[in-house]
Amino acid sequence: MATRIERMTEFRHADLTELVQATEDAIRDGIGFNWVVPPGKDLLETYWKGVLVVPERVLFAGRLDGTLAGSIQLLKPGPSKETSSFAASIEAHFVAPWARGHGLARMLLEAAEREARNQGFSVLKLSVRETQEAALALYEESGYTCWGVLPTYEFVNAQMIGGKYYFKNLEPITTLT
Repeated sequence: MATRIERMTEFRHADLTELVQATEDAIRDGIGFNWVVPPGKDLLETYWKGVLVVPERVLFAGRLDGTLAGSIQLLKPGPSKETSSFAASIEAHFVAPWARGHGLARMLLEAAEREARNQGFSVLKLSVRETQEAALALYEESGYTCWGVLPTYEFVNAQMIGGKYYFKNLEPITTLT
């Protein structure tokens, strides 16, 4: 199985259809993505198209044998965030159930970290449901530090699910100009 990570600046050919399908599969499998039930192809297509036009978002996608199977987004602080301009965040990090076990999640995370370093960020932040055991293990193995827990992170299937907040120092914080 061939794996590849790429920075997405446009959707070509079947990319959008594949990414929507991977998202729906992951939501059905319980990864979150802020939905319990997939919201429908039209809404997901609009969401993914929107990601590409927001300058503060950098989208990386993972391919398994040429098919889009997961993503990660690097969120850069906006221009009004002067005091926190040293830190970026990770969002929408997932791999479809049928593509797991091939290292895509780690490769996506490493791509986002490289991009954050290249853009001069000193800290990466993220949050994740406490039920996402594989994701928690990946982040901790990758050097992320849990700094807090919120018992009321998300409401899923009529019950409150907790979440964990993480950070990773990429380099010493310096004065930004």
